[in-house]
Amino acid sequence: MINYLTNDEIDRKKWDNCIKESFNGLVYAFSWYLDVVAEDWDALVEDDYERVFPLTGNKKWGINYLFQPPFTQQLGIFSKGVLSENIVETFLNSIPSKFRFMEINLNSLNKVDPEKYSIKPWLTHLLDLIDSHENNFKKYSTNLKRNLKKAEKSGISVMKNVKPDEVIALFRENRGRDIKNLKESDYIKLRRLTYLGIYKGVMQTYGAFSETNDLIAGSIFIKSRGKAIFLFSGNSDEGKQTAAMPLIIDSFIRDNSQKNLTLDFEGSNDPNLARFYKSFGSKEVTYPHLNINRLPLLVRLGVDIVKKIKKY
Repeated sequence: MINYLTNDEIDRKKWDNCIKESFNGLVYAFSWYLDVVAEDWDALVEDDYERVFPLTGNKKWGINYLFQPPFTQQLGIFSKGVLSENIVETFLNSIPSKFRFMEINLNSLNKVDPEKYSIKPWLTHLLDLIDSHENNFKKYSTNLKRNLKKAEKSGISVMKNVKPDEVIALFRENRGRDIKNLKESDYIKLRRLTYLGIYKGVMQTYGAFSETNDLIAGSIFIKSRGKAIFLFSGNSDEGKQTAAMPLIIDSFIRDNSQKNLTLDFEGSNDPNLARFYKSFGSKEVTYPHLNINRLPLLVRLGVDIVKKIKKY
């Protein structure tokens, strides 16, 4: 039986045990992670936490809705046992009717009938690190190998354990200036999340420094349940010109080669980023982006108008 539980009714010990034992468990779904990125999350729980589905909700203009929290690529249904398309459908149909609008990402092992739900296949890229760095390097594209040589000739040095605040600041000072969907509260969440992850021993930062010892690129990785996730990064103009980011990722691959680990680049639907991730020899994997709209027609039209206005 599937039950809807509010945030204060969730047994976090049983919840985390389910995520840990699920064949498709992801770090994004652990209670400590959700408590940071979507503090008022609720859940659908089957029986004694055999299967779970975090419901990351909010309320605006009097409308309850589900959204994809920042820094969580995939959520959806997590299961200790069999997870068929019918079971996924049963969970989706069990979402309380109070949630009138949903735009969320399920995980890559949640199969959904596209004739019953509005879904789009979104992309991520995975690289198996079980092989040696030498063999992984052979799979790199010619252009990537050229850029790595450029980075080495530029005298860039890569170091671990740089301050997360510096990586976040580097992003905000550069690409972040053009990113409108990340608010101040999101950066605060990322900072909290990173320091908590470091405390738990699952997060690690890398930084690329110029010959004058300036941080010109940085990345935050998280490792959990056999997967390493390229969670966040910052890059300066100098970092771009000297190919500092490829050198950081190559250093991470070198450090983690011949481990039972898969590197998830966390995207991307952007063709240019997808091309960059593929240059490391990664493979495309899709996951469902789900949209359910139960709003009355007039309200739905109003929401669409507001969305269009915000683009300009």
